[in-house]
Amino acid sequence: MTVPTVFGISPFILAAGVFGGLGVLLILSGIMALFRRRHFRFFFRTLLGIVLIALGALAGAVAVGLNGYRALTHEDLAARVDVRPLAPQRFEATFLIPDREPFTYELRGDAIYVDAHILKWTPMANMLGLHTAYELDRAAGRYDDIEQERSAERTVYPLALIADKRVDLFSLRRRYASLSPFFDAEYGSGSFVPVTRPATFEVRVSTTGLLIREESRDR
Repeated sequence: MTVPTVFGISPFILAAGVFGGLGVLLILSGIMALFRRRHFRFFFRTLLGIVLIALGALAGAVAVGLNGYRALTHEDLAARVDVRPLAPQRFEATFLIPDREPFTYELRGDAIYVDAHILKWTPMANMLGLHTAYELDRAAGRYDDIEQERSAERTVYPLALIADKRVDLFSLRRRYASLSPFFDAEYGSGSFVPVTRPATFEVRVSTTGLLIREESRDR
């Protein structure tokens, strides 16, 4: 996700540095007050320093968690998928995602299923330049028959960048109510299309969710 910068620095990284730096200075000042036997100043400055460091850590966690997310305006091309049937209910899917090397999964089923995480920000966050964002999450094979879906071989693979999952914004939002002024909603959206022949599909994300359509042959 593209986040506006201040002098080339993300506002969350900037906030993390400012809060963290002030917190450390206050704690050091509190320790000095303790040596001077000013216990109230020690307690007050240390407590405030810890709070500021915690806020800085939270801002830093959000900055790290935004890695892998892309800004969503009206409708964005998230990926192209080349599918090639190998046998009945068995096919290969090659994913071409912007800024990443192509990769291929072998899937089982009658259709290819793709889902994504959608993050919707509040007007307060919009003022910082943050808008609805998405991250592709997983791909799977899907059977048309429900009983077969329950008993046949399942194939599910990740699409998100695993290296960027040190901080999961979805989990972070659920754990910390203090983030509610920034997150308006977070939800999942998925779509699927049948695979009956070799084809190229476009995985697109709109403000209403995920959709998959076959790429136009005129392109």
